[in-house]
Amino acid sequence: MRKQQTVRGAILIFGLAGLWLAWSQGQQPAQLTMEKVTENLYVIMGSGGNVAVLPTNDGVLLVDDKFAQDGPQILAKVRSVSDKPIRYVLNTHQHGDHTGGNASLLAAKAEILIHKNARANMAAGNMPGLPPITFSDETQVFIGGKEVQARHLGRGHTNGDAVIYFASERVLHTGDLFTNGAPYLDYNAGASIKEWDKTLQKAMAYDFDSVIPGHGPVMKKANFAKYIQAVGEIRTRAQKACMGDAATAADRMDWKDLGLTASPNFTRSMPAMCKELAQ
Repeated sequence: MRKQQTVRGAILIFGLAGLWLAWSQGQQPAQLTMEKVTENLYVIMGSGGNVAVLPTNDGVLLVDDKFAQDGPQILAKVRSVSDKPIRYVLNTHQHGDHTGGNASLLAAKAEILIHKNARANMAAGNMPGLPPITFSDETQVFIGGKEVQARHLGRGHTNGDAVIYFASERVLHTGDLFTNGAPYLDYNAGASIKEWDKTLQKAMAYDFDSVIPGHGPVMKKANFAKYIQAVGEIRTRAQKACMGDAATAADRMDWKDLGLTASPNFTRSMPAMCKELAQ
């Protein structure tokens, strides 16, 4: 019983503060895998959020860096495709399964960029590895003759999400704005079910073929479009489920035909979602 209570408490910390790192401390690192997305772009999967790896002659650019304990494996994967240093990291948002490696990469002199709201969320949670560089709407990194764009399109998973666009590769990294599961709304970090699908719709304007989601396998633009529709439908069904007691709204949520199922994170966010939908 004590072990179950400890796990529930640790998960609650994540739900309230967005600190996946708090749950992961003391855990053995999961085995990571790496696969090619294009001839010039790779993705490292397993454990936390998906990490994009762009090796160039002038150095390596990463998108996100998982948990702190995943650092050695990430470095080994990068070294298998490049002997150049990691020069830049673009964080898609503040959660510790995407920013946990920031501190060690900052110590190695990498430059880390993040949206200003995401950095503020990290600071509010006393999270390690605060990026020294922020942007408001968009920023670009030029490395090895390639341009990588980071853009904040609006609220969704949090109020500081950014999508990362690799124009030369026709690939979009979405962070947790798009995953292979039900959306998780971190209302403590400014999430919005009202705005989420509208934010994703703006990303459709990019010219891309493949999508690296925050979690799950690499997908295509058609999968992304389908997810946008699902998020809009989830909002509609949540509105109906919230007509009763908000504390039990998750029990009335209809997931039929959505291709998604309720997650513990979604269930915990329902009362705050009902409050937003009532405004």
